Amino acid sequence: MISIPDSLLERLDAQAHANRETRSGFLRRLAERELEASDRHMREEVEGLLDRIGPLELGGDAARLIREDRESH
Repeated sequence: MISIPDSLLERLDAQAHANRETRSGFLRRLAERELEASDRHMREEVEGLLDRIGPLELGGDAARLIREDRESH
């Protein structure tokens, strides 16, 4: 259950009717669109941060350290 003011509910119903869909279908579509936009925004932020730090150098030293760690156990 959610609470929606009557005036907003009337607007939602009118738009759903104009789109030839149910109120639930209309709200579901809006929620999915909003969540996808939020996910897209988050990915863009992460990609921007990764671009700022540049490529990670995991050359021979990293491989050597991993090998040494494995051999020590």
